[in-house]
Amino acid sequence: MARALELAAKAAEIDEVPVGALVVRGDHVLGEGYNEPISSHDPTAHAEIIAIRQAAQLQENYRLPGSTLYVTIEPCAMCAGAIVHSRIERVVFAATEPKAGAVCSHLHFFDQPQLNHVTAWTGGVMAEQATDLIQAFFARRRQEKKQARQQNS
Repeated sequence: MARALELAAKAAEIDEVPVGALVVRGDHVLGEGYNEPISSHDPTAHAEIIAIRQAAQLQENYRLPGSTLYVTIEPCAMCAGAIVHSRIERVVFAATEPKAGAVCSHLHFFDQPQLNHVTAWTGGVMAEQATDLIQAFFARRRQEKKQARQQNS
């Protein structure tokens, strides 16, 4: 998770929401990424999707059995779907996402009985650090918007 937090910090540096993710099998990192939807002009460029794409390319297989995805925030519905389709065995996330989280905050995506793959999950790993990073990012953004409004007044 420490590496995922480092990746999240990279996202913040380019003014993207600070989310980082990596796919691991055993001791090997198969793929990693951080949020890039704004800078890449791609609404699917979430950290999880980038990490999964990289891992699938490395493995030359769209399925990633036996792998674990570490991510700094609870995955959204799009990412949860990609996790199931790629057959990732386990997801470990730091902070819950009360607005769009699809694992335990809403939807309970991995618990849907019609899915043909079961994904185990664990939340709360280094949650405080992930929450602090995201809260600081949005506080800075709010401050920048406030300053811009004041300059335009």
